[in-house]
Amino acid sequence: MKNIFLKTFAIIATVSLILSFSALPKIQSLKIGKKAPMTSHKMKDVSGLDLSLEDLAFENGVLVVFSCNSCPFVVGNKEMEGWQGRYNDLHEICKLNKIGMVLVNSNEAKRNSADSYTDMQKHSKEEKYNSAYVMDKNSELADAFGASTTPHVFLLDSEFKLIYKGAIDDNVKSKSSVKSNWVKDAIISTGKNEPISLAETRNSGCSIKRL
Repeated sequence: MKNIFLKTFAIIATVSLILSFSALPKIQSLKIGKKAPMTSHKMKDVSGLDLSLEDLAFENGVLVVFSCNSCPFVVGNKEMEGWQGRYNDLHEICKLNKIGMVLVNSNEAKRNSADSYTDMQKHSKEEKYNSAYVMDKNSELADAFGASTTPHVFLLDSEFKLIYKGAIDDNVKSKSSVKSNWVKDAIISTGKNEPISLAETRNSGCSIKRL
């Protein structure tokens, strides 16, 4: 009798857990070809300025990179180099192709620790970021774009339509081992006013820490 009760309780608990997860709202990722939302939304940059995507865009668009101070996929660890060491290279490629670039920190749940505004300023200085680095309060921009990881890249054209999203390249472990430079290729194609051969790749990284 006791075993039957325990089994019944376990089944009820499992079903309840499944239902609670299924009830959570699912964030839909912005689709290729769709115009980005919140392009005039102001966010605080590490410089102290309030900036929007419209402020940061150049003639041919803007590259939006959801990032942070703490994820190993960004900053690296013993096993992998991380992607942030390639941010300044991307910034230069963007400039050459008349595209703006911004790093966006949406880790609202970590504002009292590694992803506070003060730590963002410190991190940007230490890593010598050339791009703007803005705080996405309450993960509003991340929610609007459907960004899910750090990093997660969204390339917008001159009309703020999404033309590429996904990963930076195919090797977070080592820049020297990269075989496919997806974002770089997309930026160059955009600068030449040519079609992007691969408009979407699978992003990988740490989950964005929402409240």
